[in-house]
Amino acid sequence: MDRITRKQLEFLCARINAAQQSPATPYKRIDGSLVGQIGNYHLSGAYGGVSLHQIANASGGARDVFSCGHLTKRDLYNRMNAYLAGVASCR
Repeated sequence: MDRITRKQLEFLCARINAAQQSPATPYKRIDGSLVGQIGNYHLSGAYGGVSLHQIANASGGARDVFSCGHLTKRDLYNRMNAYLAGVASCR
């Protein structure tokens, strides 16, 4: 079994953003302030794991898409692939 890399997770994240027609970056600078791009999916890393988060408001508040905290890269990779397949089947 091959190792899952951060780069692979970032690629999947970009595909999810494209499929959902969400902003590609989590924040945008407006009048010198960073403003959260509502709907953007991005990776969060903590405690040795990773998680898929989505910006929920202009202040940068985010939600854990899978509501399960930080996971191993392989577990997150599998969940993101399933999520992407679900999004693609709805279009």
